[in-house]
Amino acid sequence: MDDLQRTERSDRSTTAAAPPTTDPATGLPTTRRRYLAGTVALGVLGGVGLLASPAAATETFADVLASYSDRFGTIIDVTEAGADNTGNQPITGVLRTLVDDDTLLVFPPGTYAMDEQLRFTGFTNFGLLGNDATIVPANVYDYAGPQYRLFRLGVQYRPGRDLLFRGFTIDQSAPDTGVRVIESFVEDGLEVRDILIQGQHDSGAFGPALTAVMDPAGSGHIQNFSAADGGAWVSDTPDPLGLWRGPTGMLLSKYHAGTLEIRDCTLGGFPDNGLYGHTTGTVNVVGGLFKNSNAASIRLAGTNCTVDGTTVTVDENPAHFRNQRGIRLDEGTGFRISNVTVNLPAPNGDAISVLSGVASARIEGTTVSIGDRVNHGIVISPGAGPADIVDTDVVIDGGGNAIQINGTDEGPVVVEGVSIRGTASGAKFRHAIRCERNGCEFRGVTVRQSGPDKRRAIVFNGDDCLLYKGDFKTTHHPVIDNSAGTWMETNTLESYGGYAAIRLNNSSSDATIKDNTLYYGVLDLGCDGLRMYGNDVVE
Repeated sequence: MDDLQRTERSDRSTTAAAPPTTDPATGLPTTRRRYLAGTVALGVLGGVGLLASPAAATETFADVLASYSDRFGTIIDVTEAGADNTGNQPITGVLRTLVDDDTLLVFPPGTYAMDEQLRFTGFTNFGLLGNDATIVPANVYDYAGPQYRLFRLGVQYRPGRDLLFRGFTIDQSAPDTGVRVIESFVEDGLEVRDILIQGQHDSGAFGPALTAVMDPAGSGHIQNFSAADGGAWVSDTPDPLGLWRGPTGMLLSKYHAGTLEIRDCTLGGFPDNGLYGHTTGTVNVVGGLFKNSNAASIRLAGTNCTVDGTTVTVDENPAHFRNQRGIRLDEGTGFRISNVTVNLPAPNGDAISVLSGVASARIEGTTVSIGDRVNHGIVISPGAGPADIVDTDVVIDGGGNAIQINGTDEGPVVVEGVSIRGTASGAKFRHAIRCERNGCEFRGVTVRQSGPDKRRAIVFNGDDCLLYKGDFKTTHHPVIDNSAGTWMETNTLESYGGYAAIRLNNSSSDATIKDNTLYYGVLDLGCDGLRMYGNDVVE
């Protein structure tokens, strides 16, 4: 029976005529139609005990099952219906006979083999719930390709509605294994929780997850989804699909138009991005750990997307991984990065990139640390719209720019309450802050860069910029001005090497220097229209 036929079957749920009694083992009404052995209610939910909070680790499976009892009209123990939980016989054929609307399939403790995908589309209210359940996919040679997926639930032209997928361990530790664990297209009501993937994805097939909430008013959440071992580069795999670089960790379809929260998830190093969403919808990343992916560990496009309280790390540079950015914002408006830690002890790409398609962005309360090779911190591309960088710390021991602002008249970048520290060794990029854009503001910025080779705090190549209440101390001139209309007020500017606090090149004009503390004065190489007053010059 194909998917279209299957979804047209009559609803198998029943309604009790009399008030239900309660099964003390499960907390479920005994009059509800279900196929549940008593053992299903025992133990701790498989994914929960491993991935969730300590409080959740004490939650019994009976509690979890009872929490869904009012949602589903039919609850089926898949082993009672004939699915093998010893790992000896594949289960997809049995599952195909069970899928239906308003139905929850429960997987008791055990090991379940799969060598082909389960496809179910156009559903309403369907779920799969594991209780210490481990699914083992066949290796890529024995899997029914090219559909290298475990569960394909909804498709773009026939999405489902209200999907639960929770509590499974996927064991892909054997060689040449790794399939898409879940591919889901729903209009609304997506819940994916407590999924643990063990072993590197080394088959070269689709990455672990692809999903979309397609209704602009719809919502969903993915929580405690872990694929910490990442994926192998395509040339190191059997490559059954001819992928470009290899799998993506978690891919959000271009058809995603609703709101999706991704909470407390872990993705290791994948060849073609870790979390990748190029959508028109909203993606909110909350907490979690994203490491070592090629292209970017988090890459987003969309509307009002956020990354909050997340840790991004690059501490390994696998072969072929040429550009490992921490966070990459591609396209959209209203981006916000808050309370994020981007830690790059083995830097191999920008910490945070805001690309030309981004209309507006804000980075706040964030910490960026970069190891001792040349690498940039926060980069605003030409074409990107206005941006704020607020209350953020950058520790940069390599010779890149801590903040690089490109463009001309796309709108101001406001940098406020930012601290830049570190040795900044190397001279390839001499300025902690490089400002190419007009109208930018720098308020309450602190820079301490003691590195060799003429390290400077800031260079102005954009016109009509403001430097206010800054505290800069660098090896070379703290400030270099090549622009028109720069206003510098109430700053303390000092060079470790005894250079003048400000150097005004002959391209500088109409600069105002007011009420500053200037160690070793100002080096004026031909600024036209210079105004200086109220400054304290310290020799």
